[in-house]
Amino acid sequence: MVRTNPERRQALLDASIEVLAREGARGLTFRAVDKEAQVPTGTTSNYFPNRDQLLVQVGNRYYERLVPGPEAMTKLHALRSRETVTELMTEVVERVTRFRSGYLAILELRLEATRRPELQALLTARVRADLDFNVRNHVEYGMPGDERTPVILYLALNWLILDRLTLPDIFDEKQAAELVHTIVERAIPAEND
Repeated sequence: MVRTNPERRQALLDASIEVLAREGARGLTFRAVDKEAQVPTGTTSNYFPNRDQLLVQVGNRYYERLVPGPEAMTKLHALRSRETVTELMTEVVERVTRFRSGYLAILELRLEATRRPELQALLTARVRADLDFNVRNHVEYGMPGDERTPVILYLALNWLILDRLTLPDIFDEKQAAELVHTIVERAIPAEND
């Protein structure tokens, strides 16, 4: 019997993110999620019929938790300049870096997606939708550069985030901020400013 308490479901998915980040995909069991969420044994299996479905729903939950806040979206109405894009990209890097367990969990999910077609389909759709959203906003709000600019920023900043979260001694916060500025400068030539 599948339960429908949305708060409990979210708590189980959030606990799953923590387990994935800490233990990896092999450590993601219903029992481990129950323990992390501090719920009775068997609770997770009441909400998710199988591990594949849990993995897919964890992928959805990760993206739900990363939706930018209204303050980030209002920056789209600011002066359309490289400085504004730098502020937006700095906010993205900080937001994702603050959700360290989420990013590490999504890395585990991406690896699992190479073996699980349903998970691969979900992650492909979510990343594609995120990229389309960013390209659409970039173009519609008249930000400098073109429709490839957000894609270039996505590719470059994802690796910076990966390094910050997995090998934090490579770039400290100050160096990461400087790199965001440099990446935006290189992605958007001065004549577009």
